[in-house]
This record gives sequence, structure tokens and C-alpha cells, in this order.
Amino acid sequence: MTDVLILGGGAAGLMAAGAACAKGLRVTVVEHHPSGGGQKLLITGKGRCNVTSDSDVREFLPFVRHNGRFLYSSLYAFPPSAAMALFEQLGVPLKTERGRRVFPQSDRAADVLAALRDYARDAEFVRGSAEKLLLENGVCCGAVTDHGQKLRAKATILATGGISYPATGSDGSGYKLARQAGHTIVPPQPSLCSLVSPDPDCPRMMGLALRNVGLTLLCDGKPLFAEQGEALFTHFGLSGPLVLSASTYIEDITKHRYICEFDLKPALDEKTLYDRITRDFAAQGGQSVQGAIAKLLPNSMRPVAVQRWGINPATRAAQVTKEQKQALVQLIKHWQVPVTALGDKEHAVITAGGVDVKEVDPKTMQSKLCPGLYFAGEVLDVDARTGGYNLQIAWSTAQAAARGIE
Repeated sequence: MTDVLILGGGAAGLMAAGAACAKGLRVTVVEHHPSGGGQKLLITGKGRCNVTSDSDVREFLPFVRHNGRFLYSSLYAFPPSAAMALFEQLGVPLKTERGRRVFPQSDRAADVLAALRDYARDAEFVRGSAEKLLLENGVCCGAVTDHGQKLRAKATILATGGISYPATGSDGSGYKLARQAGHTIVPPQPSLCSLVSPDPDCPRMMGLALRNVGLTLLCDGKPLFAEQGEALFTHFGLSGPLVLSASTYIEDITKHRYICEFDLKPALDEKTLYDRITRDFAAQGGQSVQGAIAKLLPNSMRPVAVQRWGINPATRAAQVTKEQKQALVQLIKHWQVPVTALGDKEHAVITAGGVDVKEVDPKTMQSKLCPGLYFAGEVLDVDARTGGYNLQIAWSTAQAAARGIE
């Protein structure tokens, strides 16, 4: 018999284990990944690990996409400042970058994982996964592993993650366990993911990374999201940081018409861009239009742009009319890519959906349906925008669960 049984040794599981150990509780963690828990942490923030957002709770909550009110108690009890202080104490110096994103000074996600493992070093780790919960008279008393081992506990924390990046251990197994205890599962779907487009120009420009561009996500012609940053054309559509951020604003892609509209020159207004094109074309009057836009657009984009522009590629720059230059300005400032589907859940950064939070106590993360069962992290139906918010949700809910256990 242990005091706390934690199912899943990822970000939330390790944080909960460390917090419970700090209370003097006996803790057992069940983790099935052969390399140990926390594998998904290693790939977050492009291997740098965006630990949290350097913001107070009032600034934080608007970036929560689903069920932000549920997080009030846990975020106020363990806000981003507390997470930052904890990681500093664990020997991970931090830095804050653009957009309040917090990273380890070393730019190494492995340092964050090592610190969490050190935080949870007094816990016992068991290799395997939970096949079913031990339920007695409606109370959770532990779990049975896939090896048939019965692990009894006074409290059980379900921290198994979602369904994104299953190779790192997030295989959705926690949903089955939660259902066994009577919980409702909001259907999981990818969030912070790439976007699929039927546009044949995307594979033509596959691998092209756009930097310092503007992206506006349009839904039935109305803007939902607008930001500047980086995007990537792929064989199936679009990816990159800007696209991942935009994806969280898409609700029902089957009922609405979504378009990603790029401003390829956000630093120039339309008149300034027109004047620049006029100067460039005057200076290169004998060149073909495709050659004349060399300073405006990346190499792999130029033939696509000329085709979209609708001008004969053999046209010389000096022959381009005022109306054609204005059309080029519109193309560069409003490059549209239709979107018809979210990228696959296996490569989404996080999962939306999960255990219905109406059935969970927001202060303690304990199940309202099954005493002795607690939840932490991505298994819950709570998700947020990119920028360290989702990891902070993992830290705050894990700490709340550990605090809630007597």
C-alpha cells in the first residue's frame, strides 16, 4: 500500500510526484515508456521546452481555450511565478523571451526533465501501464498493471496525457480508465496542429519557410486570429509556429470556410509596397517579371506567384501596367490558402478534449464521482494557446492534486 499512486510519468505526473513527496507522502509512479517518463517534454519548444508564460493569472486565463474558469483555483494557488521559482530552485535558470515565453537559459529541454526527475527522486517508479482501476464500493483504491500487479493506494492520480505524439507515451489510455470510474470523455481532437489544404501550390512550395510574415485566419470571411511570425509550406498544407497558433481558433472545420491569409510584407503598407515594386521594375526593365520579383519573394514562391498573378511569365518588367502592379500588391499582402482539415492528432502539440471538468473538483482535482481518484494535466478537457500555457496547466493541476491528498 502506497499513499499516492500516479498513473503516467510525464510533465504532470512528475510534478505531482515531486509535490506529493515534498509533503512526506509515499509515492509510486507507473510509467510505460522504455526511456522513462517525460519524453514529450524533450520535443516541446523545438527541444528547448517553453516551461511557462511569465504572466499573472488574469493575463494567463484569456489564453486558455477551453474551460478556463475551471483553472482559477489551481492557477492562483500555483501561478507561473511559482513554477518559475520552483525550476530555479531545482537548478534550472530561466529566461523570458518574446511573447512572455519562458525557457531554460541552457535552451535544453533535457535540463527541465532532469530537474523534474530530481524533484520526484523519492518516488518509486514501476515500469508498465495501468490496465484498470481498483474500485471498491465506488472508491478508487489503486490500479492493476498490464503485468497483473495490483498496486493499492489511498489516492490515485490519473496523469496519462492525451493522444498527441503517442510515440512519447501519450496513447489515450487514461480515457478508458476515467470511463471505468464513470467519467464522461469530451471527444479528443488535435490542437496546436498543422493544417491541411487542398491548394496544389502547397506541395509545389513544400519546405519553404516564411519568416516575419503576417497570418490572419479567416472564418467565413471574418478574421479570428492575426499574428506575425513563421510558417511553413508542406506537402499536405501548412505548418510552423504561426499555423499551430491559428489552429486553436478552428472550432468546426466541416461547417465553416477557413482560409489562412498571409501578408508576405507586413512591414510595408500597400502604397509603400507599390512604390517599391515600381522602383524595382524600373531598375530591371529588361528582365522577365519572375526575375524582377527576386528581391520580393523567395525563389520557390516566385513561379507560383507569377501564375497566381495571372501575367505572362515572358512579360518584361518595363511592360507591367499600373493595374498589374496593384494586383501584385494585393497578391503579396493577401496570399490566401484554404484550409479543410486539422493535421493528424499524432503530431499535434496537445490534445483538446478529455475528462469532463464538470465532474472534477477544481480545487483538489479529485473526481466528484469516484473518491480517491484525482486528475492532472492533459487528460483533462482543458487546453490553451501556444506559449507555455499548456505546461503551466500541467504544473498547476498536478500541484492541486498533490495538495488535495491528505
